[in-house]
Amino acid sequence: MNIKRLILEGENVSLDFKKTISSAEKIAKTLVAFANNRGGKLLIGVADDKTIKGVKSEDEEKYMITKAAHVFCKPALEPKFEEIIVDHKVILVVHIAKSDTKPHYALDENNKWWVYFRVKDKSVLASKIIIDVLKQSNKEIGQLISYSDDERKLLTYLGEHGRITLKEFSKLTRCSFKKAQKIIVSLILADILIPNTSEKEEYFTAVN
Repeated sequence: MNIKRLILEGENVSLDFKKTISSAEKIAKTLVAFANNRGGKLLIGVADDKTIKGVKSEDEEKYMITKAAHVFCKPALEPKFEEIIVDHKVILVVHIAKSDTKPHYALDENNKWWVYFRVKDKSVLASKIIIDVLKQSNKEIGQLISYSDDERKLLTYLGEHGRITLKEFSKLTRCSFKKAQKIIVSLILADILIPNTSEKEEYFTAVN
């Protein structure tokens, strides 16, 4: 593993930097977000600006991560650790595998369990659509899509506008939110749509 090259690439959907672990609850969100997406690596001892700080105590960091994975994640996760020396400093690499028992939940400070998902370089709260996708993705069944008028309208709309929200799709097809949601979930599972989350809304784009 070329750790310097990895750091230069910056944080992304499967890579996150942490200077140190200060809270098991907070880091649990990142762990479940990785497990709910494609897996990922957490580099401890690296600041957000890519500066290599190193860890002071590998054992303490491992304890915090293991506590987060076992106590604050449901189902529990099993992180794997790797210590790499860069410029005479120790970076702790935490490997989180893509899970086949999705969705995983993280416990917050109010004792509530929430599902998180990795979008670009952020761990975001998963919408109901994403949670449905995660649940159905465990079933190992190929998605058979038969295009009805609703699917055709959606793809035509995307060809013209580039993106669509659940509300827009429901209005476009004059179908209920529940039916619109079901169609969007099936298209995400079939790798036809991609979910996107901004601070304001969730929207969907076509796979290129």
